[in-house]
Amino acid sequence: MPELPEVETIARNLREGRLGLQVPGQKIADISNDWRRQIAMPDWESFHEQLCGQTILDVQRRGKYLVFPCSKGTLLIHLRMSGDILLADHHQPAGGHEHTIFYFADGWSMRFSNTRKFGRVFYTTNPAAIYDKLGPEPLGDIFTANWFYSRLSRRKRKIKPLMMDQSFLAGMGNIYTDEALHRAHIHPERNADTLSFKEAETLWQYIRETLEEGIQRQGASIDWIYRGGDFQNAFQVYHRTGLPCPTCGTAIERILVGQRSTHFCPACQPETVP
Repeated sequence: MPELPEVETIARNLREGRLGLQVPGQKIADISNDWRRQIAMPDWESFHEQLCGQTILDVQRRGKYLVFPCSKGTLLIHLRMSGDILLADHHQPAGGHEHTIFYFADGWSMRFSNTRKFGRVFYTTNPAAIYDKLGPEPLGDIFTANWFYSRLSRRKRKIKPLMMDQSFLAGMGNIYTDEALHRAHIHPERNADTLSFKEAETLWQYIRETLEEGIQRQGASIDWIYRGGDFQNAFQVYHRTGLPCPTCGTAIERILVGQRSTHFCPACQPETVP
């Protein structure tokens, strides 16, 4: 958390002014930071010097990154496990977890709240160097059923950790991977290269449908970090251990796959290859 739908929702909120201010067009007058390690690129002094005075032109998303094209370069924020972006009057005292604050010339401020301090901030004139490490967007044109099957057939990794590998597919996380695998009736520990084309095509379809529904519902609100969405009301397996599967009634089980908590239906998602 947040995953692709949550990050997309945040980007749209900032871009379209849903939080009271449209961020595109805002000039960065000053920046404060009380935890230098949050600035991943470049060093703090260069970051501050190069960004101050620039205008934010847009708010976009690439994978789980928030992307802010500016007049001379690109600001990127990765929220990681506990990040959120807040907007406030710049006179409002900073909260205890608001480590990086961008002060706009019009009196507003954009604040990166990051409780667990896993999130990172980047400024670069070459964002492709970061994007090149990411796989395709699961809602983009490159991600087709044929592309997906071709890549799966070359991998012997378990399907769940592979889907969550950001170099394979950008933006997928624990929630939407569990949900897509359940809807496609594929066990999370199946080896990727054992999927038939039909299974891969079905999973491809449900990856896209699950993410699109997540975006439509403005993400999932399951803890105190991210609030505002209601996709949690559509969960079929995630965080439903012991509850009946909405498809067949079998109790949902929880296991660890690749050290990640994983929820699935043992009846709908048999481990054996058909």
